[in-house]
Amino acid sequence: MMATKQSLPKSVRAALYLRVSTSEQTTDNQEVALREVAAHCGHLITKVYRDHGVSGAKGRDKRPQFDAMLKDASRRKFNVVMAWSVDRVSRSLTDLLEFLREIHALKVDLYLHTQGIDTTTPTGRAMFQMMGVFGELERSLIQERIKAGLDRARASGKRLGRPGISDEVVANIQQLLTQGLTIVEVAREARVGTSTVERVKRRSV
Repeated sequence: MMATKQSLPKSVRAALYLRVSTSEQTTDNQEVALREVAAHCGHLITKVYRDHGVSGAKGRDKRPQFDAMLKDASRRKFNVVMAWSVDRVSRSLTDLLEFLREIHALKVDLYLHTQGIDTTTPTGRAMFQMMGVFGELERSLIQERIKAGLDRARASGKRLGRPGISDEVVANIQQLLTQGLTIVEVAREARVGTSTVERVKRRSV
């Protein structure tokens, strides 16, 4: 009886994201350490994305390689993003969680070397869930501070309210939403905040 040939498991395709805040710094040490981890895990590195002299506090539109990495993630060019530490990816827990939700929706995992977080493992996924809890706490605290600030402003007689957006902008957002783009992608294309896109989306339902 002829033995059935078993297919070999597919290698995990990894993308390295490296960032330094000043042009005088180098990403070499980050890359060496991440390549060692990838080799130990048997990961195949498909591409290295480097942002030189870019602050982690800047948005995606100011971090060209970060933006390119996310676009390649949507094209399924890799299975895991590997970075030196959480502050290489983001300086805000809320932004980090938004990034994690976006790549997880694309079935892409995250490895953070310094923090020892690897969402390809059960332990890493549990830590990711804990980060989600802390993110909710951070958002709650921010909302409480905003509410307290608004109450003080009202008490002092200040006029509150956000400026409206034009019908043309609303129409553009609605058109982009019909194309299946994410909230973040629509906001970038329409040059508005994600909260504006969410408001238009709710009104359109």
